[in-house]
Amino acid sequence: MEVRKPAVSGMFYAGTAKKLEEQIEWCYKHELGPGAIPRVNNKGLREIVAIIAPHAGYYYSGPVAAYAYKQLADDGIFDTAVILGPNHTGYGYPVSLWAGVGWNTPLGNVEINKGLAQRLLGDVIKVDETAHIHEHSIEVQLPWLQHLYKKVKIVPISMLAQDIETARAVGKAISQVGDNLIIIASSDFTHYERHSVAMEKDGSIIEAIVDLNEEDLYERCKNVDCTMCGYGPVASAMVAAKEMNAKKATLLKYATSGDTGGDFSQVVGYASIEIRR
Repeated sequence: MEVRKPAVSGMFYAGTAKKLEEQIEWCYKHELGPGAIPRVNNKGLREIVAIIAPHAGYYYSGPVAAYAYKQLADDGIFDTAVILGPNHTGYGYPVSLWAGVGWNTPLGNVEINKGLAQRLLGDVIKVDETAHIHEHSIEVQLPWLQHLYKKVKIVPISMLAQDIETARAVGKAISQVGDNLIIIASSDFTHYERHSVAMEKDGSIIEAIVDLNEEDLYERCKNVDCTMCGYGPVASAMVAAKEMNAKKATLLKYATSGDTGGDFSQVVGYASIEIRR
């Protein structure tokens, strides 16, 4: 399969280009969003190495995701986005890279950086399409990038294996293939707990991420019995960023589906985080 067709268009986000553009702009201007639609700063300093952004439906997580992409826009122009997402479906190789021509969304096609993708392949990362066909965690990041940059290159990597050894291997592999990359780790945090419980658990996890300590991240996930779905992609991004001389991580925004949807009885937690040199 050369071009991946969208799996969750019309469900997680609007199914037509016009409505999708409007939905993204609504997220930026939402009362829980950053408040303004960003413009790409062509003279940005390119200090951001990685961002962490949620991947739920835009109605619920979009205003939080908007913070990460607003910061990315102000930071300037990158060559390629390496997007790491958890594998929710269970299909495919433990760490699967899509190596076809591109991915499609209602905003058009996104090109795969095939040269960079080839350099990432090895003992841990393998070419596998089945992991990606029905998976949403990477797909929902693409319209944000298209809205800002129009033309963008990506390398999508789906992680079914999320143990710390795999995460470190993936992170180190990414750090060795190019300087002007942006790494996007796609993850939601606590799933289906009371709002107060989610905030407490996620606060602990976010502390470890902001400290750029992947060992502590795994330890805290175990201690609080967290249901964060993308801890492996997040750890990989942390490892890669540190290898690429990142020094500081900052929480940009945290909220839950209770904040956006109004039901606080069983929420999902969302966070936008940036990691800078």
